[in-house]
Amino acid sequence: MSAALAASALLLLAGCAGGTTTEPAPAASASTAPQATASAASGECSYTASGQPAVDVTPPAEGTERPTGTVEATLETSAGAIPMTLTGERTPCTVESFVSLAQQQYFSNTECHRLTTQGIFVLQCGDPTGTGRGGPGYRFDDELDGTETYPAGTVAMANAGPGTNGSQFFLVYADSKLPPNYTVFGSMSPEGLQVVKDIAAAGTAGGSPDGAPATPVTISAVTVG
Repeated sequence: MSAALAASALLLLAGCAGGTTTEPAPAASASTAPQATASAASGECSYTASGQPAVDVTPPAEGTERPTGTVEATLETSAGAIPMTLTGERTPCTVESFVSLAQQQYFSNTECHRLTTQGIFVLQCGDPTGTGRGGPGYRFDDELDGTETYPAGTVAMANAGPGTNGSQFFLVYADSKLPPNYTVFGSMSPEGLQVVKDIAAAGTAGGSPDGAPATPVTISAVTVG
């Protein structure tokens, strides 16, 4: 694989709107995005209105208790169950938002819209519109410490630049080299990882290295606890 292809795959991941806007992804950039202010250590979270929600939901309310430990969640999909352990202690704002969206059925009956098979190896989900541009109508800041890596099994947030997290997330099915710009908020179980590997083995629709999965993947529900 050429360096250009690897760079293209990376840019596409960064360019897919992390649920912060209904405008085309290039409209969001690091130069216009707000600087991150959330802190995993302090547990301070701010969910800022941004764009039209793909599904009507409300952000977590101020003053609610943040996750303080691990949270078990399962993506129930047409390809099989994907159990995950979410890191509430390390990324309380991200986990709080994900759990809130799951409890509001935001992810129910949505398709994982993007699979990459070269350069980076991820299945991207969390957009009810299936376009890579949909989000919950709010955004929140990154929870990063600069040591993030993306080995197989990682669950992380997709974004369109700093401070643009929304609802889209990606599941890493093979070790991927990415800059530490994407909040890592959990990991898949070995069984869940195998489900994603099987999805990836079928490739993308049309056979390109980046596109919709050849076998459509629908999340029927997300269970928490």
